[in-house]
Amino acid sequence: MTLSNVVHLPTAQEAEEAKITSRALSKYAHNERLHLKIASNNESEDLILPGYAINLLLAMLTEMSKGNAITVMPIHAELSTQETAELLNVSRPHLVDLLEQGKIPFRKVGTHRRILANDVFDYKQRIDEARFKALDDLAAQAQELGMGYE
Repeated sequence: MTLSNVVHLPTAQEAEEAKITSRALSKYAHNERLHLKIASNNESEDLILPGYAINLLLAMLTEMSKGNAITVMPIHAELSTQETAELLNVSRPHLVDLLEQGKIPFRKVGTHRRILANDVFDYKQRIDEARFKALDDLAAQAQELGMGYE
């Protein structure tokens, strides 16, 4: 699976439909499950949508309403270095340095490095947590020094 197999930017009509649908669906975001009736071409079907899927669908619709393309990937997907760099918003050479330093696990397939999506998400969570801690520490230090940050 790749991140850029098919990139489809929503049309203006699709973005507007996504906006309307996301507003309606947002009322049910905290439900454990949602019973839906799907109707098309004189056929209908009753479905049950799990709570987690409601929130995923809501997030996708919200992004579509902004005109953004959406990618869904399984956690076990293997990514190339370019795909991983795009996910982390870093250059590919910087990513390769991170891999070689052992900060993100990878395996080699011939001469190509492959990275599990789950490992990328774990790394991103670790650096985000470190970033937030550093910001909290800076804010606390600024308050201690009376620098006017409240």
